[in-house]
Amino acid sequence: MVSGVRIRGPFTGPSGYDHHVREFARGLWDLSVPVELRNLDDWGPVQLPRNLRDPWFEKLDKPVDARSTVHFSFPSQVTPDAGRLDINFTMFEATRIPAHWAAAHTASDLIVLPTEHSRRAWLESGVPESKLRLCPLGVRTDLHRPGVKPLPLTGRDGRPLASYAVRFLNVSELGARKNLDGLLVAWLRATSRHDDTVLILKVGCYNPGSLATFEAEVQAAELQAGKRLDEAAPVHFIYDLFPDADMPRLFAAATHYISLSFGEGWDLSMIEAAASGLSLIAPRHSAYLAYLDEDIATMISCREVPALDADGFWVSDLFEGANWWVPDGDEAVARIEEAVQRGPVSDARARQRMVERFTWKHAAQRLIEVLDEAEAMADRRPAR
Repeated sequence: MVSGVRIRGPFTGPSGYDHHVREFARGLWDLSVPVELRNLDDWGPVQLPRNLRDPWFEKLDKPVDARSTVHFSFPSQVTPDAGRLDINFTMFEATRIPAHWAAAHTASDLIVLPTEHSRRAWLESGVPESKLRLCPLGVRTDLHRPGVKPLPLTGRDGRPLASYAVRFLNVSELGARKNLDGLLVAWLRATSRHDDTVLILKVGCYNPGSLATFEAEVQAAELQAGKRLDEAAPVHFIYDLFPDADMPRLFAAATHYISLSFGEGWDLSMIEAAASGLSLIAPRHSAYLAYLDEDIATMISCREVPALDADGFWVSDLFEGANWWVPDGDEAVARIEEAVQRGPVSDARARQRMVERFTWKHAAQRLIEVLDEAEAMADRRPAR
């Protein structure tokens, strides 16, 4: 049994990586595994204010008896920890990882990935299969659940959002991969101002200039759809930072969760929506295939294309030479229209799957299995 774990990763910010580092630390601790938590300071430009952080995590700074260090980071950010096994927990959203990531596999004893989709990306980029292990992420089903008191959100016209019959939610950090402009185009095409529905967009503006870029994307979406925002059902934008404890109340304010992302390493928000009892609409690609199917979600067809921006350039150096997936726009419009016409639908199957297979306890137990295996492998190596 693992005697303790040193974790090196971001945990003081609002990103999905920060969130799952916090939850793995909590999950391991709850299973009586001592944790030493070290922040990866150069992860992102935005940190949660002190009043939005759980101070418990910052108390996990004492050394523990750990044979392994788990690096929750890009492969290129792994700094070998002398005298310990180095385990890199990472992921990717497209078909291939960058060449410098693949080359960096030598810095890690094992690489842990949350989905078969990510495992294939590593394999197809030349990383040895013997180094790869799977460990899905999780969700706090005790917090994300039906019956939570929703946040009292109000539109610009003063109307409570709870008064709309159908309330769609999307939670995303700004960036081309999240395809928020595509979601807005689908929304403009699918709805009118007379529909009893609203789209709630919780948008993370973590990089300089990202909000101005997004505002330009909103205008471009209006031009592409041939329709202004005020001619469609309302879109409610939220730019505030929330503590983890308030996020279940945001999900409780919705009836549906929708993503038209081009690719995901996991998408924590989608499984939080599933655990919250929302109706789910997701593209049929990448990480979504690890925990969703037609039994518990509405899945939208996609086509695989190079990960290029509108001008034909790679969206970033990380995606050069990789493909991602574009959801079918007409199908997305049809699914939104159907959901608006049908209204809220109560279906506990998605939540039940999360409870049975995708809690943070499940995730922490699987990570312990990987660490046990890594330490046993190290014990079997011949002495030099």
